[in-house]
Amino acid sequence: MPKVGMEPKRRLELVEATVHEIGTRGTLDVTVSQIARTAGISSALAHHYFGSKEQLFAAAMRHILKLYGAEVRGALAMATTPRMRIEAIIRASFAPTQFRPEMVSAWMNFYVQAQKSADARRLLHVYQSRLRSNLMHDLRALGCPDPMMLTHGLAAMIDGLYIRQALRDDPLEADTALQVLLHYLDTSLTEGGCA
Repeated sequence: MPKVGMEPKRRLELVEATVHEIGTRGTLDVTVSQIARTAGISSALAHHYFGSKEQLFAAAMRHILKLYGAEVRGALAMATTPRMRIEAIIRASFAPTQFRPEMVSAWMNFYVQAQKSADARRLLHVYQSRLRSNLMHDLRALGCPDPMMLTHGLAAMIDGLYIRQALRDDPLEADTALQVLLHYLDTSLTEGGCA
């Protein structure tokens, strides 16, 4: 029987262990027992808290999105212009908490999970919609004639750099990935006739 008041702590430990195991192994092919062992919790308790591996994966994905959202909000709080807001969103994607190898691998595996799980697909849709909405808002404020095209380009560049990092053939430092994306942004803003 779980100790009274320990559930939130244990749930977080299981979620963090899930991200760690998926990220370290580079696959969703992990068992609840492996995750529970990493968290120092029995697999029976893990099943009690989450019910299934898919629900545990969904909780881990929500956790990653929560961390990313906090990173974005913190970066946006310091931004005072539309250009600075766009850069803040991009910087949040390549913050040390987001661009470390196990987190990158977990993001990529959750994209895979979204192909077969309605919960994961919904969560990724929320993430992608918010990213596009935030970028579009500020690109319009800059007077870009085709903000949708640049929004799609920036989102694709972020995903592409994550894929490249996940493959680990030619890994990038977070700062290098950030500079690549900021160069793309500045070139696109200049060539696109944005203010």
